[in-house]
Amino acid sequence: MVKAYELAGGDPGSLASLNTASMVVEGNNVLSLNAIDGVILEKEKTKTGIRAKIVIKEGKKIEEPIHLCFGVLPKKGLQEIIMRIVAKKNSKASILAHCTFPNAVAVKHIMDAEVSIEENAHLSYDEVHFHGPYGGIEVVPKSRITVDQGGRLKTSFALTTERVGKLDIDYDVAAQKDSLVEISTKVYGRKDDRIKIRERVALNGERARSVIRTRIAVRDEAVSEITSITEGNAAYARGHVDCTEIVQGNGSAKAIPIATVNNEKAKITHEAAIGCVNKKQLETLIAHGLNEDKAIDVIIKGMLK
Repeated sequence: MVKAYELAGGDPGSLASLNTASMVVEGNNVLSLNAIDGVILEKEKTKTGIRAKIVIKEGKKIEEPIHLCFGVLPKKGLQEIIMRIVAKKNSKASILAHCTFPNAVAVKHIMDAEVSIEENAHLSYDEVHFHGPYGGIEVVPKSRITVDQGGRLKTSFALTTERVGKLDIDYDVAAQKDSLVEISTKVYGRKDDRIKIRERVALNGERARSVIRTRIAVRDEAVSEITSITEGNAAYARGHVDCTEIVQGNGSAKAIPIATVNNEKAKITHEAAIGCVNKKQLETLIAHGLNEDKAIDVIIKGMLK
């Protein structure tokens, strides 16, 4: 499991440190768990996965990221993670989650998360996936998030190496007065991968702000559908949606930006762009000795970075 964690981009040393909060789960088995001062980690084994709770205590500033590792090592399996995360008032922490399925031929990973960021708390949650070369993986992350007055949420999801398989993301965020929400998603689909993403932010409090950034690339026969929703429901709320998709070969991409304003003093903007790789960049890389397929891959990965 440590090797699989490393394949996903994780640092194995962080899992062994007693000074770092961490949890490692393979299937429905918790292989390791380490709590530190200021962080409560709770777990309960279920038939198909685990129930877990992470609490950052009030006023605590956690310097090192909380490391999470979820995975399924066999070719077939089901992993269901039911997660509750609470960042208490005036706390600050970051969570780094690596999800790894290196051998997946028929694996389903379900993440059902409820996240509460209390008044003036700051939370960063970065999730990186490694799926292996077979495409036999279905990932279904669902999150319901509340950000209270003055809270900050910065979250990212990245799946840019090997196969996606089937991905169905559903995030829903309610942001209160003077809060800030940043959502970033980067996915690279190949062969017959299927990508579906729905991200919604409701700016319910005065001066609440948000940015949704999405970078998607599909090639071969891969298909993507991205729905980005921002609602301005209070005075001086500000939101922006930025979606860029690259299509190559027989890939298909759809972007659906939805901006809704329910207060005359709110403002929501959006931009969406879908197209092929830059022809001049492609010609330059080919002139430097890369074949077309490799050159396209370099350009796409550069966009995703």
